[in-house]
This record gives sequence, structure tokens and C-alpha cells, in this order.
Amino acid sequence: MAARKCGLPLMKYLRVQVDSLPNNNNRLPFTISPINVFLRRFSEEVRGTFLDKSEVTDRVISTVKNFQKVDPSKVNPNAHFQNDLGLDSLDAVEIMMALEEEFGFEIPDNEADKINSIKLAVDFIASHPQAK
Repeated sequence: MAARKCGLPLMKYLRVQVDSLPNNNNRLPFTISPINVFLRRFSEEVRGTFLDKSEVTDRVISTVKNFQKVDPSKVNPNAHFQNDLGLDSLDAVEIMMALEEEFGFEIPDNEADKINSIKLAVDFIASHPQAK
């Protein structure tokens, strides 16, 4: 950068030593496997694992049934928080917080606003790689 600021061409002062490869029947000193070039590997933590949808459904239903303002007899996999369970928006936020605690990850606010039924909660959590 200093050479450019002075107005001097950069290539004039850049020196790179280049060694030729040994001539072993035109073979490179290393091998490139097509599998290793195109296959990316991630650790289990980065890649994440997805929970079984039936397990997520059971845990979400259990969490909602344990919520104080919900009648457990009305809870089913297709229940809507406001229409079927009679929860207001603050109750829905508290349900989202309970689900975050149950599954061990934070649900972003913009996603939490869209989740208004048990089915949507199950779909979101089952598709999230950090859910535990």
C-alpha cells in the first residue's frame, strides 16, 4: 500500500522466489483426490443435528400443557394459540420463551412473531439445527 501511495508501481518492488518442482516423471509431490476437493466436512457442532418431528411434537405439547393459562384438554398438535387456547400476545411470548428454554436455543423475534400455533412451532423447531 505504501508503494501505491507514493505513486510507485507495486510490481517493481515485489520479489517472489519460485522453485521448480522436481522432475519425477511429471508427478506432483502431492496428490489431489476428487473426493477431498469437493467434499466439505463440518464438525457435528457446526453441522447440527435435527430432532425427530414426533419427539418435537410431544415436547411442544407437554410444554404448552404445563403453561398455567392453558386448559390441557384443549391442547392438540393443530391448536392455535389465540383461537383454540385463548392466549393473548403476551401469553404467546411466554410460550415462546418456554420453548426456547425447553429446546436450548433462541428463537429470533421475527420468527417468534410468525409462530401462532403448535404446528408452526413444531415445524420451526424440527427444522432448526441447534434444537436440543
